[in-house]
Amino acid sequence: MGVFKRKHPWDKFYKKNERTIKVPNMSLYELILEANKENLNGIAINYFGRKITYRQFFAEIDACAKAFIKEGITPGDVITICMANTPEAVYAFYAANKIGAIASMLHPLSAEEEIKDSLISTKSSYLIAINLSYEKIKNIIKDTDVKRTVIVTPGDSMPQILKMGYFVTQGIKVELPDKNDYDYLFWPDFIAAGRKGNDNVVALTSKDQPAAILRSGGTTGVPKNIILTNGNINAVVEQVKICLPEIDSTDSVLAILPLFHCFGLVVNVHCPFALGASVSLIPQFDAKTFDKLLTKYKPTVLLGVPTLFESFNGNNRMKDVDLSQLKYIVSGGDTMVPTKNELFNMFLKEHKCKTKIIQGYGMTETAGPVTFGALGSDVLGSVGIPLPSNEVKIVNPDTKETLKTGEIGEIYITGPSVMTGYLDNEIETNEVLEKEKGKLWIHTGDLGYLNEDGVLFFVQRLKRMLIVSGYNVYPSHIEDVIMEHEAVLNCGVVGIPHPYKVQVPKAYIVLKNGIKPSMQVKKSIKEHCEKNLAKYMLPKEYDFRKSLPKTMLGKVDYRKLDKK
Repeated sequence: MGVFKRKHPWDKFYKKNERTIKVPNMSLYELILEANKENLNGIAINYFGRKITYRQFFAEIDACAKAFIKEGITPGDVITICMANTPEAVYAFYAANKIGAIASMLHPLSAEEEIKDSLISTKSSYLIAINLSYEKIKNIIKDTDVKRTVIVTPGDSMPQILKMGYFVTQGIKVELPDKNDYDYLFWPDFIAAGRKGNDNVVALTSKDQPAAILRSGGTTGVPKNIILTNGNINAVVEQVKICLPEIDSTDSVLAILPLFHCFGLVVNVHCPFALGASVSLIPQFDAKTFDKLLTKYKPTVLLGVPTLFESFNGNNRMKDVDLSQLKYIVSGGDTMVPTKNELFNMFLKEHKCKTKIIQGYGMTETAGPVTFGALGSDVLGSVGIPLPSNEVKIVNPDTKETLKTGEIGEIYITGPSVMTGYLDNEIETNEVLEKEKGKLWIHTGDLGYLNEDGVLFFVQRLKRMLIVSGYNVYPSHIEDVIMEHEAVLNCGVVGIPHPYKVQVPKAYIVLKNGIKPSMQVKKSIKEHCEKNLAKYMLPKEYDFRKSLPKTMLGKVDYRKLDKK
């Protein structure tokens, strides 16, 4: 390989020409189109057994793009996609990108006020929504600038027999808008109009233009809109090519991570398409049927959150599942403790799998992964080395001094996938982004350290954030919602252990004078939360207290509260 100077300790894991990447100056749509010119007959999407070739895939994207143009969407407009993992969600995402619009990805289980806030704050002019969300959308849509909403059902792209079965068992129960209501369109009518259109427009898009908006809590608990450019997301593709070099058009990826989740959108969907692989879309995941999914789709690449992989051990349903076809297994969204990591690797070996789990670290603000335990850097308990063109340093949170090897401090990151900022939020952007010698560094709010080889070890969150089944949950946001209830004087939320989800929120509540704890009061508070919080954010327990422990400065002492 020859002798060459290493700038960073992790360079030892890369060949000289692998240390850095060149991000192509093109859109997400252009990248996957260019990557599959010779692969048009390959399978792009497998949806409940219906196999969609890349030729059909691009035809549907084109039809959707024409439909958007027909509806008056122009470059720079924001289209919110409030969807589960269905082909329509993917078509809409790339169609928006093709015409220079920006896709805002929103959790379909978001509460009414969250949907409203997202639509208003992103200035969305169009909405693509799963049918299950209509019941909430109808109550808030008039308060937004959304011109029209397209309703999609999970059955729209299913094989005919399954489609009929879905309608009989599920679809008939779902409330839908009147077909004569101009404010709403159903997907079949929307896409049919696009197929008749002639406006086959490809926007002149650079890598620096915004492509997607994803939601996160930032450094505080208040939801933020993260702007990711074409270059941010395409950079991850170029990094994955180096760190997971064996993925090609013969591979299949099981997409169980949702599209509104950065890891799901970027690594589980966009990267496979950019490498010509097949993506099996799973709109509603149930861990109890995971063995059937693995047997049916036989994925060669599996990506998930730690709770998913930890559920394998002791699961009798997984007893006879053959995993010999798996090339890569990647865990992200949270860290897996070393003992569970070892147990899972033993499980893989017992099920004829020739690979081990790869742990990674990243955040929505970095378009997903920043480090991977790839290329021999998978030290037990670590989250790997910086991906090509990324750098990681550990900084003292108080003095901002760069710390030495093995010292614990805040994790700082720079690289081509670092976001441009939070939408219309200069204060919060300036708090987390810092330019130094031409490099843009993001302060993660997480604590960790680097070993002598430049391998990163995650320690804990500096900010008060919970990870619930891989989703970021911000206690301060839950507290704000509970405090809005007329009976509540004060509230503190902490995470408590959960056998499967790892953590779940627990709310400690102080009621106003004259109001006594009762089942009726608790029920009222729970209903208030159910209306204003997404399901994965809902407290598992509600505990009434006369007072909450305080620090010397008069703030709620969450460390003491956590021990109660």
